[in-house]
Amino acid sequence: MVRVMVIFGGRSGEHEVSLASARGVIEALEKSGRYEVLPVGITREGRWRVGENALSELEAAARRAIPQAQEPRAPATRDEKLPNGFGDVDVVFPVLHGPYGEDGTVQGLLELAGVPYVGSGVLGSAVSMDKITMKKIFAFHGLPQVNWVGLTREEWECDPEGWIGRIEALLGYPCFVKPSNLGSSVGISKARDAGELRAGLEEAAELDRRIIVEQGLDAREIEVSVLGNEWPEVSLPGEIVVRNRDFYDYRAKYTEGESEIVVPARIPDETTRAIREIARTAFRAVDAAGMARVDFFLERETGRVLLNEINTIPGFTPTSGYARFWAASGLSYEQLLDRLIRHALERHG
Repeated sequence: MVRVMVIFGGRSGEHEVSLASARGVIEALEKSGRYEVLPVGITREGRWRVGENALSELEAAARRAIPQAQEPRAPATRDEKLPNGFGDVDVVFPVLHGPYGEDGTVQGLLELAGVPYVGSGVLGSAVSMDKITMKKIFAFHGLPQVNWVGLTREEWECDPEGWIGRIEALLGYPCFVKPSNLGSSVGISKARDAGELRAGLEEAAELDRRIIVEQGLDAREIEVSVLGNEWPEVSLPGEIVVRNRDFYDYRAKYTEGESEIVVPARIPDETTRAIREIARTAFRAVDAAGMARVDFFLERETGRVLLNEINTIPGFTPTSGYARFWAASGLSYEQLLDRLIRHALERHG
């Protein structure tokens, strides 16, 4: 029986999303009867919890909404220690979204430990987490993107008026301001004028030292799932339809009734082919492995396909986009997990 360590939680703002992903993965692996699962949770303050109660403990803390940092530090217990490091497991399945999990940090730890793990390596994870670096690599490969501007917190603080003028000249309004290294639409704002642009840049600068601003378009949001290593497969596309919101922000993603995933997306066959080919190229360009969700804009007026970003550890519940796109393509959630674990073992070997 294959022993799988599932790591979840973490210090990022996507802690709760990670717990939901972990619940889906753990239950499906245990149900299959082919895997022995070792749950490993990381609290918001970075403390590790090991054992069958790790997930329920972190879920209870999330429901209480009490910051972990305010709890008294308990003495180290056996449950806080990984048995013989990672030596007792065959493969690790990280479902850590955002910083300190999707950005190459945990992947580096697993490389040092010499243990196989699901998903991209250090390079692919780090590049894909930083939107500015990711977009530069996409540009090198000639992939179509929206116009964008990158800057640092220090550059913004030293010359706010100058940057507002540059962004207005290069991108115009509306535009979208994003922290470069956060996921799940955390800290993203839409700017329709200079006042909103200033507020958005201030907010993004509080969350990250690198900031990206993208040109706003009248476009549909299309996503595909990618699976594999050297020869990746791409799923049928799905469309994100947002209700009662101006764009696909954190609330739209995780509040019931605020958005809907339509899969397969109702788009022409030639558009589907273009999206799948661009996704495959983007996956290889950043040296991704195992899995990724690739997001696109489909401009309404022209039908132009524009690459938005790649996510190397997307939401992973059975109803998340990544799994739903594969289900529509003929691959069940359980089969998807089997394939990902096999790809991890093949890559390590």
